[in-house]
Amino acid sequence: MSIHVVLYEPEIPANTGNIARTCAGTHSHLHLIHPLGFSTDDRMLKRAGCDYWPNVQIEHHDRFSDIPEKYPNAVFYFIETIGEKNVYDFDYSNPDADYFFVFGKETTGLPSELTDQFKEQCFRIPQTDLVRSLNLSNTAAIVVYEALRQQAFAPIAIKEAAD
Repeated sequence: MSIHVVLYEPEIPANTGNIARTCAGTHSHLHLIHPLGFSTDDRMLKRAGCDYWPNVQIEHHDRFSDIPEKYPNAVFYFIETIGEKNVYDFDYSNPDADYFFVFGKETTGLPSELTDQFKEQCFRIPQTDLVRSLNLSNTAAIVVYEALRQQAFAPIAIKEAAD
């Protein structure tokens, strides 16, 4: 069982950096679908203070269709404000499943070709109508930790508090 975060053409490096940190801290895999709105070369990462980047299990893809081809048994969920169900309506506890959570661009979200094709697997994070959407890195953290909660945090080692 593993958790995968898929960022579809992310544009804002700080969001991707925060999501990468969440992935490193939870043993989740990060998939970046190109083009990216920023550089991931070593100089740029060091400048951004991304010293955890070597601990991120990361894959780069030219298109979304590369991922289901490589992971034919994956379970995909698409996070989008148009989703009719919410994150808490799904069961992520199957110990044999690889869960892929797909997030869209910060400015335009996921393309309609994906959300139309996978309508039953689209969900949203509950929120008021006072904002258009939640921040991408916050949303990814909410989703990853909900999946981990349902899995009793099995994929990660939780440090015991010192007495």
